[in-house]
Amino acid sequence: MCLIWARLLRRHIINLFFLTINNNNMDLFLLDAVASAGGAIGAGLAAIGAGIGIGQIGKGAVEAIARQPESSNDIRGNMILTAALVEGAALFAIIVGFLAMVI
Repeated sequence: MCLIWARLLRRHIINLFFLTINNNNMDLFLLDAVASAGGAIGAGLAAIGAGIGIGQIGKGAVEAIARQPESSNDIRGNMILTAALVEGAALFAIIVGFLAMVI
């Protein structure tokens, strides 16, 4: 479904920015380059955001364990689960960024 929306969006961008009817290959090459750059930037931002988010999760867990050492097992388990969810969302975002570069 995402691929269909990406193709429709690309056609819409072509129609929006390149209103001329002539088939100039330079315009399409430029559009593909911009789409590839956007996908690479999006994948990089997703990786950076996931790194910052997991760092904040770890920081909060360490502070919570320092305040209540008796509940360290519960806090550690919740930290690992939350970090895994963030990592999964980041992996999905990186894959979408790579697909934006390819399609």
